[in-house]
Amino acid sequence: MKRDPVRYQRCKEVLANSPLFGGLPDALLDDMLSLFRYETWRRRTQLDPRLFRERFYLLIDGRLEVMRVNPDSGKSIMLALLGPGDGIDMVTLLNSHPHEVTPVPLDDAELVSVPLDAARRWIATHPEFNRNFLPYLAEQMRKMEDLATDLALHDTMTRLARLILRHVAPGHKQARQDGGRHLHLINDLHDEALARMVGSVRQVVNRHLQHWRRCGVLQRRGFHTEIADLEALRGYAGEVMQAKHETRSP
Repeated sequence: MKRDPVRYQRCKEVLANSPLFGGLPDALLDDMLSLFRYETWRRRTQLDPRLFRERFYLLIDGRLEVMRVNPDSGKSIMLALLGPGDGIDMVTLLNSHPHEVTPVPLDDAELVSVPLDAARRWIATHPEFNRNFLPYLAEQMRKMEDLATDLALHDTMTRLARLILRHVAPGHKQARQDGGRHLHLINDLHDEALARMVGSVRQVVNRHLQHWRRCGVLQRRGFHTEIADLEALRGYAGEVMQAKHETRSP
């Protein structure tokens, strides 16, 4: 990848600011990057799952959803929504057994990848990498726990409110002068994608979103959704979500 110095530097900057690679010594990051291969995936591309049994992929630009699909009914649920700096399919990185997930780019995406064996050697030989890797893995596990809890214990409106609160954009925890707060990753998603994230259907999610817009809880700016009344949305999410949200805020 060093043959293109501009692309190399851009990928290095994204990884250096990512949870997995942030704070690593510059020489170590350069050594790791020397093994990476750059590629692009078109939006909505259907990816061959065998890719992830051979290489570990990291997003440089764009978003990607990781889904499970019922082949009989066609129903699907989004297990994870990934953005720049995120690793794809941490399970296969740690466990070589087949993993039945379907990654689909939501945007035209740029990625880098490295052979799985090389990524596994980083885990085995670089404590600096592990100091990032283990907390990152724990955060992915926490998100899966949140998803399972929401699906089992809450109705659709509550699940949707909790989802939106989890995606308040970094740097926008404090309201602007007009009270609005930006959303990270989900701000322009279609209702169908949001429905996959909360285990519902498009019509139900659309009904809740329209209700919140009429009540002034959410607002649209062009094609983007913002939170207009954070306290009201917290009310829909429940007191437990409010406490968790405040605890995780920097």
